[in-house]
Amino acid sequence: MGKQDSGEDLRGKAPSDEARRRHDYSFTQNRELSWLRFDDRVLDEAFDPKVPLFERLKFCEIFDSNLDEWFMIRVGGLSDLASLKNQPKDNKSNQTPAEQLDQIFSALPPLVERHGRALSEVEAALAGKGLVRVCPADYTDADRSAVSRHFDRRLAPIISPLVVDPRHPFPNLRNGRLFVACSLKAADDERGVLGLIELPATEPRVVELPTRPGMWRYTLIEDVLSCCLDRCFGDYVPRHAAVVRVTRNADIDPDGEGVEEEEDYRQHMKKVLKLRQRLQPVRLEVQGKLGHALESLVARELHLEERRIFHVERPLDLGYVYGLEEHVPDPAHAACVFTPFEPQVSPMVDLARPLRPQVEDHDVLLTYPYESMAPLLQLLREASAEDACISIKATLYRVATRSHLCESLVAAAEAGKEVTVLMELRARFDEANNIAWAERLDDAGCTVIYGSEGFKCHSKICQITYHDKDGISRVTCLGTGNFNEKTARLYSDFMLLTASERIGADGNTFFRNLSLGNLRGSYCELGVAPAGLKPLVMRGLDREIGRARASEPARVFLKMNSLTDRDVIDKISEACEAGVEVVMVVRGICCIKAGVAGRTDGLVVHQIVGRFLEHARIYAFGAQADMIYLSSADMMTRNTERRVEIAFPVHDPACRAIVRHFIELQLSDNVKARQLTSEGTWGPVDAPEGSARVNSQEVLLVEAYQRAREAATSRDARPRQRPGAPAEIPASEGPSGSAAPDVAAEPAAPAASGRGRVSAALALFGAAFRTLLGGDR
Repeated sequence: MGKQDSGEDLRGKAPSDEARRRHDYSFTQNRELSWLRFDDRVLDEAFDPKVPLFERLKFCEIFDSNLDEWFMIRVGGLSDLASLKNQPKDNKSNQTPAEQLDQIFSALPPLVERHGRALSEVEAALAGKGLVRVCPADYTDADRSAVSRHFDRRLAPIISPLVVDPRHPFPNLRNGRLFVACSLKAADDERGVLGLIELPATEPRVVELPTRPGMWRYTLIEDVLSCCLDRCFGDYVPRHAAVVRVTRNADIDPDGEGVEEEEDYRQHMKKVLKLRQRLQPVRLEVQGKLGHALESLVARELHLEERRIFHVERPLDLGYVYGLEEHVPDPAHAACVFTPFEPQVSPMVDLARPLRPQVEDHDVLLTYPYESMAPLLQLLREASAEDACISIKATLYRVATRSHLCESLVAAAEAGKEVTVLMELRARFDEANNIAWAERLDDAGCTVIYGSEGFKCHSKICQITYHDKDGISRVTCLGTGNFNEKTARLYSDFMLLTASERIGADGNTFFRNLSLGNLRGSYCELGVAPAGLKPLVMRGLDREIGRARASEPARVFLKMNSLTDRDVIDKISEACEAGVEVVMVVRGICCIKAGVAGRTDGLVVHQIVGRFLEHARIYAFGAQADMIYLSSADMMTRNTERRVEIAFPVHDPACRAIVRHFIELQLSDNVKARQLTSEGTWGPVDAPEGSARVNSQEVLLVEAYQRAREAATSRDARPRQRPGAPAEIPASEGPSGSAAPDVAAEPAAPAASGRGRVSAALALFGAAFRTLLGGDR
């Protein structure tokens, strides 16, 4: 029996506003289309003439690698769901997986074509600067000789050509690998057969060609192979040739693959990684002309429909571009790349002194990548050798291949300290590195655990426990991003170092619960998913809704990578309807639309894409941002309900000042920021005419250098005084992409009393507070 036409439920009661909102799709949008709009925004950077030329080439690669991963995970998962008889509908667009795929494959061709144009434009401009990719059609005689020699010496001894015929079945084309495919004609047979050669993974993708001063010319290894096919297949004569790449579904549930009772979880994950190479294809890319008959053969063997085959003129897999940076000739090189910078030491610490007493004196908030990860690394290094340290516990999701942090954990274990590490082996595309580190940590004597079935541990927490004459004390390190030295130089994140007893007690409870597999523990300070993080955010929104309805000032600021959780989206809509000022910064997927009449009136959502990846999560509530949480979690259902995540409060006044200043800068950005529309697209930011250009990332870079210099000066002049927070927003800023001041070394900062540090922070931020919290915005 269905619902009555009147819209009332079966008991004759009108549906609640909450129920009506949940079934209202006017102010929400499908996550896949929103993600494609984000990747299109990345492509904007590749077209931006203000971005240094070689950096534009990197943005072409970022777009490409983003799309690869999205195909493997999202299109792969939707393809599985589309095969079901009863397909579930998306709760933001009310579309089935099949309908979503239709929209995806309609939206992709112009995006792929735009990417090709961007790469062509950038490569042509780089050629004018002396970095030249040479295609076979443009080879000189000297080039052809060099290519032939390279083939004979480096490729011919290791390649394994295959011919597909009745005696040689179609091979497994491994996920993401490049193959040169060609049609072959036998002397006694007019019919063509398919020849395949996999590009050897052991060989560099880039092959240097003869050149002259002021120029660096290169070709790609697939072009070398394509030019020498007549020496690969014996009596067969190659005719048409193309480079092909298959993208396979990588949406595997590791826990759904059946872990055997006595099986080491590391060995299980190794089997899962092998399985990923053979899953169902979701896309075929073709560069070149293979011929209709053989292309159809490949598509049939891969069970791919025509819309999943993409023909491009550009090279496939642009991962090789990063190795080209050193070959951009001088004097053009400096103008083609971002001005190098070195993350500065936070003025909240003095690396010339032990870190533990400084953190016990005051909380320390590090702002990556503008500030260095060095204080955290030094803290752990000191703890590994300190007699008073009795244990170190950490959750690790993505770590660097060469990790100083993990080496400190190894040293601590070898020194006899209790070291417990939750290593998340299911961190997608980092599984192999995490397995290797898990084995290394285990060999060193660490206790390594792997998390709970069905719940990835995405939280970023490390806790050091000390036992000395004063009893037990703890230092807890909580972050919005990974404990990863490499990404700490590329991603915008926060890391809090605190000796708070309440947070320390919660951290200890958290690790005990992890060891016991208890995901529903209770905490005083921390919001821990899957049970406690989303309610924390919902309570913050409800508090502001109550204030707005009581005609009191009410404001919410949310910053995250992605927003997909329907419960949170509906609560944001409710807040907008109640008159709460809701301002957001969302880098990627954003399933809410701004400015939809009656649902999201007044909602402001910005997106920032620039030199660094915006990765921090901030949840701030109150007209004066009196409640601030930082978190490892986005407001995505997977994070709020199916992962172990942590949101942690910022109590220290100086640290809160840093976050507030960061918020104000983000909302002032009118160079790299875009603003969400009621159609779900991103447009120019509404900025007053004649206002100063503000690139928030560049301002933060400049401020980091300024603070470091001021700290060095202050250290000499007033040994006990140190600044506690960044300076207020500059009145104006130079051209977008302007360099930070050149500082030869990372100056250490002096210490200060807590009272002096807080006073300095509040004084420095007076103007920023008035703008942010008093708001003409």
